[in-house]
Amino acid sequence: MKTTPSQLKILSIDIGGSSIKATILDSKGTLKMDYKKVVTPKPATPENVIKSIKTLVKDYPAYDKVSVGFPGYVRNGIVKTAPNLGNDFWKDVNFRLKLEEALGKDAQVVNDADMQGLGVVSGKGLEMVITLGTGFGTALLMDGHLLPHLEVAHHPVSKGRDYDEYIGDIALDKEGVKKWNSRIKKVFKILKTVFNYDYLYIGGGNSDRLTFKLDKNMKIVTNADGIKGGARLWAEDKHPVTHTTMATPTK
Repeated sequence: MKTTPSQLKILSIDIGGSSIKATILDSKGTLKMDYKKVVTPKPATPENVIKSIKTLVKDYPAYDKVSVGFPGYVRNGIVKTAPNLGNDFWKDVNFRLKLEEALGKDAQVVNDADMQGLGVVSGKGLEMVITLGTGFGTALLMDGHLLPHLEVAHHPVSKGRDYDEYIGDIALDKEGVKKWNSRIKKVFKILKTVFNYDYLYIGGGNSDRLTFKLDKNMKIVTNADGIKGGARLWAEDKHPVTHTTMATPTK
């Protein structure tokens, strides 16, 4: 019996620099089980990451599709950069194909902030999603549709340093929470000026380290909220701009 779109069960995976998380969603993005996680392997080669994913999901309930949020630039399921996993390991790796071969299901792979954005935005106006974690992730959506992905994290922000270097995990550990928050304030001011977003969503493991009051059009979101975006990848209406940034669905 053929599975209808409303009956789809989607394995939604979030790959991070420190951990890999996964859950099962229905087509509306509702969690069918609590998400679980494993430590990201070192070295984080494609083979080791896939091995970790298979170990993580081996006792999961049945699923029909796979959605993955990946920490780097991804185009049509092919990884172009993976700064927090190892660019040399990942350059031009067709991760979508490798996942389909390993798990036996159709898969889509997008940038992790893009997937989180699909899971948290209201769908009204220009909305920006950032993730504060091992590095700095960004996504832009217009009326709920993903816009072409920009690797804002690698734009210089201060003294030749990019955002990853300026406010990533290493900077937080080195400079401490107080100075890190001062840097985040500067970054927020830049984002507000450059992007003129209607709303800013803040995710990632370090979002709970913020100590200052946010603007009314800013909101902290959780990884659990973001992982729901995995369902939206299979429910997209093929908006022409959105479609150029997502993995191409398997026919």
